[in-house]
Amino acid sequence: MLSRTTGKSLTSEIESIRQSITDILTTPIGTRIMRREYGSKVPDLIDQPMNDVLILQLYSAIYTPILKWETRISIEKINISQITQGQIIMDLDAVYMLTNQHINLNIPLQMGAA
Repeated sequence: MLSRTTGKSLTSEIESIRQSITDILTTPIGTRIMRREYGSKVPDLIDQPMNDVLILQLYSAIYTPILKWETRISIEKINISQITQGQIIMDLDAVYMLTNQHINLNIPLQMGAA
């Protein structure tokens, strides 16, 4: 698999998983022509007022599409470590299903213009 930012080959399967999760979570549902249900609700939530309801909605908007679209991992824990205007930083503890390896991914999700 190639890096979406550099065009070079990714160095590991874990990097491929990280890139896949970023793509899933930053793609608004309904924007892929041949896969209308692909993506997440995270882009719809990113600029909402910060409160407990938003945090709960974000966890659901992160967990559900990863469970559906990224079958190489099994999620153990999601932690949103930072939310700022236009960006979420997420820590994801999971098990890589092929090897049963425990992995921790720190994934910044940039929404909108960078």
